[in-house]
Amino acid sequence: MDIFVPIAIVLVFVINVFGILVGGGNMANYIDLPSIVITLGGGINALMLASDFSVLTNMPKIFGALLKKSNVDESQIIITLISFSEKARREGLLVLEDDIQDIQDLFLKKGLQLVVDGTDPELVKNIMNTEIDQIEGRHDQAKKFFEDAASLFPAWGMIGTLLGLVIMLRGLGGAGGAEMIGRGMAAALITTYYGAILANGFALPIAGKLTTKNDAEALVKNIMLEGILSIQAGDNPRIVKDKLISFLPPSKRQKVNDSVGDR
Repeated sequence: MDIFVPIAIVLVFVINVFGILVGGGNMANYIDLPSIVITLGGGINALMLASDFSVLTNMPKIFGALLKKSNVDESQIIITLISFSEKARREGLLVLEDDIQDIQDLFLKKGLQLVVDGTDPELVKNIMNTEIDQIEGRHDQAKKFFEDAASLFPAWGMIGTLLGLVIMLRGLGGAGGAEMIGRGMAAALITTYYGAILANGFALPIAGKLTTKNDAEALVKNIMLEGILSIQAGDNPRIVKDKLISFLPPSKRQKVNDSVGDR
């Protein structure tokens, strides 16, 4: 599990509570049920209207992916692809049939199977690029959900503030004077505070985390695709290595060079 995700979520609460208490505030003043209902309830309802039903039903999977720590080693994938290219160049593409059965990654397995089956290179490229596009499309839907949340929760917080101001202003002239105005203004602003916390403490960071995970997965898939096409083309293993390590930052290339050398 990616331990930094739950730690960051807990820290959002800790930082806010710390700021309130150290600043001399009272926690009870920051808990207002009507404001919670307006901001949270209104935001969730708007998200349900704005989002596809499939995204809502997949939310447990999305949070599972968010918490899951990636253990994909791009360098090891490249080393594996180079070994496949050596074997295919030496003994032919059909020799990879047995290796395919041991591959766990479905994307790589599908691509190599297409190659072994003698599929046209352009068709292989189109099929696998479509696969990548579909993966990224699903990821974009999940990311959009949280980006929408980052805009809708503050908007509903502002709606709650406006409602509170209307109620406060209609009460002007009654008993309490300035003290009542101060209390009313504070209560009205609570919804804006809730909206800002939901957006900047949760929704935007989660959208950013999903973007990072999507970019990492897309990188791996593109490495695999380039390797698959190079194997099909019968490229020299050294050329395959040079093509694939170009996807990696210099700090990650040494493992590949140490493993395969200048083949």
